[in-house]
Amino acid sequence: MTEGVLKKTPLNDAHRALGGKMVDFGGWDMPVQYSAGVIEEHNRCRTRSGLFDVSHMGEIWVEGPDAISFVNRLTTNDVSKLEDGQAHYSCMPNKDGGVVDDLLVYRFNSHKLLLVVNAGTTDKDWAWIKSHHSEHEDVGLRNASADFCQIAIQGPEATAILQGLTETDLSQIKYYWFTEGQVDGVDAIISRTGYTGEDGFEVYAAPEFAEQLWNTMLEAGRFGEDDGILPCGLAARNTLRLEAAMSLYGHELGDDISPLEAGLGWITKLDKEGGFIGRDILAEQKQNGLSRKIAGFEMKEPGIGRDGFDVYVNGEKCGVVTSGSPAPFLKKNIGLAFLPPEFAKPGQEIKIDVRGRHVAAEVVPTPFYKRNSK
Repeated sequence: MTEGVLKKTPLNDAHRALGGKMVDFGGWDMPVQYSAGVIEEHNRCRTRSGLFDVSHMGEIWVEGPDAISFVNRLTTNDVSKLEDGQAHYSCMPNKDGGVVDDLLVYRFNSHKLLLVVNAGTTDKDWAWIKSHHSEHEDVGLRNASADFCQIAIQGPEATAILQGLTETDLSQIKYYWFTEGQVDGVDAIISRTGYTGEDGFEVYAAPEFAEQLWNTMLEAGRFGEDDGILPCGLAARNTLRLEAAMSLYGHELGDDISPLEAGLGWITKLDKEGGFIGRDILAEQKQNGLSRKIAGFEMKEPGIGRDGFDVYVNGEKCGVVTSGSPAPFLKKNIGLAFLPPEFAKPGQEIKIDVRGRHVAAEVVPTPFYKRNSK
């Protein structure tokens, strides 16, 4: 790629045809929103369905007899517990206990795993993974990011829409499981995963079929003359994940932020066999106690606690906002912040410095939004 030229997903022309407002997102030319606007896109995903282009995400194949132990060494969650056709969320820590990236690990079989990593960190992740390859000679690695388009269909109507396009019985795919099948006659990986807090699927296929799949899902989701489904941009993706209190790399996670600080102790398996890179640092951190942890907050006065704003308790600066935004579905201003553990408990009154004005907020339980599961 020529320096300064933005990368494009296979759906770039489709976004422009739909009136997508295109922005530079970590070197990718991506739609931040469409003509309906962020609030409508967000709420449509909560109440009906939304369609997201996430083809900029990175995919890395790990194959060979030692694939599981290799990925287990690189990540905090326990890959050995996965069954064929199951996926899980995990972190890839560095030697200091920070996070190289967060990712999904898909187990196809004991010799074949697929890692799905963030778009902006794919090159860094690939270099990190390769740097540890010499320890596992039986493992083959392949950066297959250019081999896939990835489309996420999310929301209460997502299953019904996608079911009309595939012979795969979607009711048999449990949350965080996947299968290989066809969507609109196209070979695909169909995964019951997402980043919105809604039920739904992510469909991986060859990039030459991206526009076909995108347009077919949009058409199927309209239910005839009814404009049910909406294409959704990056802005709605961010507000949806924030309502669900899902971490965003570069905000709640980073090279100098541990998964324990980010509230991801549930995927940090300190006792798993063989350990993992950074394990001893994290075990020490857990034993000695954290100096900061992530907490959710809700604004109690008009104002939005944006990313990077300072947090005060009793007049003393004690933390920083990592993500903050209006929550379109909840109709509140919410956010996440790093705070000392003693101030991170629900009910704690805090003040957020909103451009020189200390605005009242309160620590609240997360997630802010949780869908009703059937």
